[in-house]
Amino acid sequence: MKPHLKLFPPPQDEELIDSEHLNESPPPKVHIRLRDLLPVLALAQRLNFLWLKDFLDDEICISEDLNDIIQAIRGIKPAS
Repeated sequence: MKPHLKLFPPPQDEELIDSEHLNESPPPKVHIRLRDLLPVLALAQRLNFLWLKDFLDDEICISEDLNDIIQAIRGIKPAS
């Protein structure tokens, strides 16, 4: 038996059609501790998991003091 294809009409709501809204990320809904996130991300990077690349442009929210540390470390040039 052939599968049936259902067609749905496009949304009529102007807000849904607006292309600017289509590119916005949904608001964050999950909170996770950095200690739980870092090992997973490190493993994914080390094993070159392709799914990690899907999230490279996603933004995360961090505290101001962690941001200050990250910015300071970016300014440090390793000794050659």
